[in-house]
This record gives sequence, structure tokens and C-alpha cells, in this order.
Amino acid sequence: MEIDEELQWQAVLNNDASHDGRFWYAVRTTGIFCRPSCKSRPPKRAHVQFYDTIAAAQREGYRPCKRCLPHEHKLPEEAWISRAAAYMDRHYAEELTLHRLAEACHGSPYHLQRTFKRIMGITPTAYLQQLRISRAQELLRCSTLSVRAIGQELGLSNLPYFITLFKRMTGSTPARYRQDNGVHAQEAVTNE
Repeated sequence: MEIDEELQWQAVLNNDASHDGRFWYAVRTTGIFCRPSCKSRPPKRAHVQFYDTIAAAQREGYRPCKRCLPHEHKLPEEAWISRAAAYMDRHYAEELTLHRLAEACHGSPYHLQRTFKRIMGITPTAYLQQLRISRAQELLRCSTLSVRAIGQELGLSNLPYFITLFKRMTGSTPARYRQDNGVHAQEAVTNE
């Protein structure tokens, strides 16, 4: 059994994903259990206990790691990025920095940026901008809110920035977009 634990320990130190699902390890000092491939800092060996099942770790009072999500069937990074995208989908109208997003998703800004781009094909900032501009297009087509009010509602309270971003992403200013696609300019106060 000692040999098996030494092999398990080496898998943890090497973040070896080939052992995921074969065993889990828990850290006594944190009360958390992880997959062998977890990218968190390696614990001290003396604080580690190995388990053959998730249920065994949970029976001992350990809770799942928020980084590697050992209790989910999805690949940990895909689940993490899905969670980050869902967070942005819900909070796009708030002031949302990469640091705040990383904190909400329990990771580092650098790792989130790199992983999000690899999995989604765009950066978190680009994803957030697409959400906001898509929602702005909806509002411009069907509401009489001013351009300034729409920008503020979407978390883009700096009007010149909102107009510049909208034009860069759609090829049109918000006022022109509204004129061409929905509520006419005389029905809405554009504040441009």
C-alpha cells in the first residue's frame, strides 16, 4: 500500500490527469479534496490523505475543491470557463474587471485569461463586450431609451467609449443603428 501511495503522491506533484477518476486526495489543513490533476499549489505530503472514491472523502468531512471540481463529470477547465461565462451573462451590466471575475470564479486573473481564450477562442473582455453590444442592439431596436441610458444600463457609462466600441463592433454608431433597425431617431433622445 505504501508503494501505491507514493505513486499517487507523484501523480499529485505532476498534476497527472491520467489518474483523474482513479483516486482523489484530500488536504487535512484545508478540508478540501481534489483530483490528482488539480493545478493548485502542492500541499505538504504530511497533510495529504488519499481516497478511492469521492464519497469516501466526503464521509471524512472534506469538501470539493472549487478549482478542479472533483465532483463534476465535465473537464475541470471547461466547467470553470462555463461558470465564468455564465457569471458574465448574469453580471454584464456591472463594473466587471478581470480581477473581479477571477475572484468570483476562484482563480487567478492570469490563469482565467489564458484558459478562457484557449477554450472560448476569445478573451473574457471580448466576450463581455460582445454581450453588451448584443444587448445594446436589442435595446436600440425596441426601446426609446437614450443612447446614454442604454450605455449606462449595460455597464458602459462612458458615452464616448460606448459609441466607439459599438461602432467598432457593428460598423455603425448607436444612433445610426437605431435609425436603420428600429425606433426612429425622432422617437428617442440619443444624447450623442
